[in-house]
Amino acid sequence: MSQPVIADKKPAVLELEAGTYYWCTCGESNNQPFCDGGHKGSEFTPQAFELTEKKTVALCQCKFSNNPPFCDGVHIKL
Repeated sequence: MSQPVIADKKPAVLELEAGTYYWCTCGESNNQPFCDGGHKGSEFTPQAFELTEKKTVALCQCKFSNNPPFCDGVHIKL
């Protein structure tokens, strides 16, 4: 399996409304941390996640989190 591109070595801390979002797993999206279709032609697919209420989240941008799409601090070791 290919390795994702590290988009950034810090999380994207965002306040998001309730809804469904698509987190970029490949690191190629120009709309980080969300998918814009940059994975086309690769083995990567976006990861859907849903929020049931407005919430501040820290979304992983290094793409190596063990709790995707949320940051778990693994970027510190990269």
